[in-house]
Amino acid sequence: MKSLSGSEKKKRKPLWTKAFLITSLSNLLLFFSFQMLIPTIPTHISELGGNDLQVGLVIGIFTISSLLTRPFAGRALDLLGRKHVLLVGLAICTLTIAGYSYMAVITLILAARFVHGIGWGISTTSLGTVIADIIPPERRGEGMGYYGLSNTFAMALAPLTGLWLMQQYGFHRVLLSSTILALLSLFSSLFIPYAKPARSEKSAQRPKLLDRLWERTALLPSALLLFTAICYGGIVTFITLFGHEAGISNVGWFFLCNASMVLIVRPITGVLFDRKGPEWVLLPGAVFTITGLLLLSFAHSELSLAVAALCYGIGFGSIQPALQAWTIARAAPNRRGAASGTFFSANDLGIGLGAMVLGALANFSGSYALMYRFSTVLIILFLLIYGWSFWHVRRNVQLAQR
Repeated sequence: MKSLSGSEKKKRKPLWTKAFLITSLSNLLLFFSFQMLIPTIPTHISELGGNDLQVGLVIGIFTISSLLTRPFAGRALDLLGRKHVLLVGLAICTLTIAGYSYMAVITLILAARFVHGIGWGISTTSLGTVIADIIPPERRGEGMGYYGLSNTFAMALAPLTGLWLMQQYGFHRVLLSSTILALLSLFSSLFIPYAKPARSEKSAQRPKLLDRLWERTALLPSALLLFTAICYGGIVTFITLFGHEAGISNVGWFFLCNASMVLIVRPITGVLFDRKGPEWVLLPGAVFTITGLLLLSFAHSELSLAVAALCYGIGFGSIQPALQAWTIARAAPNRRGAASGTFFSANDLGIGLGAMVLGALANFSGSYALMYRFSTVLIILFLLIYGWSFWHVRRNVQLAQR
């Protein structure tokens, strides 16, 4: 992909439109609402007398229901349109969070988490599809980078906010705040100017069931996302335990430095994606991710942990929005919903596998450091698969030009 000339730059459509800002705001509010509950609901389950299995189920059940929902949400987005599907998802999230306040039995909370996961799967898949409709194609990488900052802000600030509210005022105040944020997300989404779902020119041919739920063009970037999500799942699940093993008292520095670097690199790599192509972002991003994982595995102080987080943040902040932009670019407009469902399903599956598979590896090896070093194998596979794909496409282009 070549750099844009002066005349081409003038023709580019604006990115910071009303629709872009409202959709990003809705996403920020939803993610902030969700991230506030990540550290607080497990604590609440423990205070109710729940065991470790029930605490784990709080996360596991949510992930499973979200994963199962996404393909159907993507299909509904392509058939029914964006607005009604998104509003249904946000309504489920809002009502479920409000309902937690009236549940004093762990079984009911676990059931509500399953329903909440359905709403989350619908909402996030819908917002990802809506923003893909809004961002101009020639600025897709840049737009996805800026849009992803709403997730990063929430991931950096919401867990700390939730824990502070819980310590100062109790869990019910956390739920009240989370409910209000989800409701505001729902309210703001009413003002998004939605695009009508594109219709396929081959409407007479009904696709197979799997093709209706999954988008084939999204499989490659989704598979690459799966590898990075497994690594991320291992980090967020075991970083505190790794800190105890390595003698690092405050592992919060990792999340702060990681989020800070993500905020910096996403706009830069987004523009690079648009001007040069995905290979200019994905390949360096993978190298930085490997470097961050290796440095993390050898960290024994807060300073070395922060350096590892900075390197990992460059890689993570580059790869995820680039893969999302690439996914949308490969899909037909009438298949963007299915493509988004496929993409986000890979992310959910990867984080879940990271917690289980890498946790089993840590238990077998007896070391979280070794677990993080082994994680680099997944990013090496990422490089090999993408490298083969890039070579294969280039080779076909060269053969076609002969």
